[in-house]
Amino acid sequence: MEKNNELKQMVKEKYGAVAAGGGSCCGPGSGCGCGTASAGVNFSEPYAGLDGYVAEADLGLGCGLPTEFAGIEKGQTVLDLGSGAGNDVFVARSLVGSNGRVIGVDMVPRMLELAKANAARMGVENVEFLEGEIENLPLDDEVVDVAVSNCVLNLVPDKRKAFIEIFRVLKPGGHFCISDIVLEGELPAELEEAAALYAGCVSGAMQRKDYLDTIAQAGFQDVAVRSQRQLDLPDETLGEHLGEEAIRTFRSSEVGIFSVTVMGWRR
Repeated sequence: MEKNNELKQMVKEKYGAVAAGGGSCCGPGSGCGCGTASAGVNFSEPYAGLDGYVAEADLGLGCGLPTEFAGIEKGQTVLDLGSGAGNDVFVARSLVGSNGRVIGVDMVPRMLELAKANAARMGVENVEFLEGEIENLPLDDEVVDVAVSNCVLNLVPDKRKAFIEIFRVLKPGGHFCISDIVLEGELPAELEEAAALYAGCVSGAMQRKDYLDTIAQAGFQDVAVRSQRQLDLPDETLGEHLGEEAIRTFRSSEVGIFSVTVMGWRR
C-alpha cells in the first residue's frame, strides 16, 4: 500500500509538471507521460484530423486513439479515465452531440485546472471534470454508456480494482475502449524498477495475457484487442538504466512493448 501511494504521488508530481508547462516535460529520458515526452520516445498518435480536436488540450501523452474504435453515439454519457487536459473529452463531445454528456476524471489538480480552462474557453456546457482516482471513481453505479482511456491504466497500481470500478459505473450493455501499453516477455529488472519509466507507462505495463485476464476477471465479456503496434525504447533511454552489454541482451531478447486498444462489454 505504501509503495502504491508513493507511485501515485510521483505521478501527480510529474503530470502536474506537464500541465504547468503546457505539455512540456522534463526532456528526453524524464519518463513523464506516455506520449511525446515519454522516456524520449513518441508513443502518441495524431489527433489533429478528428472532429472536436482542441490543440490546447493535446499534450501528446497518449498511445492510441480510443475514440476511433469506441462506437460512441449521439446522446450517450461517456467517461474519460485520466482525462488530462481534456483531449479525448472534447473529441468524445463531438460524437455525443449537444444531448450527450462527457465526464473526465483525473487525480492531478493541475490537469483538472487546465481542462476546465479549456472547456470554459470553448463555452461548452455538457462536459465536466471531476477529481478522483480510477480505483475509486467519484460516480454512482451504472451511469456511463461508454468509458474511454488513453495510456493511463498503466499508471494505476491496482489495475484489478480499476477495472472493477469501470465495470461498476458502466450501464448494463455498456462498454469500454482503452488504449494502453502491454508487454510480451519480461523487462530487465533495472527497467521494471525504474520509477521514471513507470510514469512513462513502460515499467507499469502488465503482460498482455495478464492484462486481458484482469479485464475478464472484472466481469467484462467479449474482450478484444482492436488495434496494436509495437513500440521501441531508444538506446538513450535504455542507457540511463542499463549498461552496454545489458542493452545488447535486451535488444536480442523477445521482449515486446505494445500499444494496444482494447474493448470489453458489461452484458
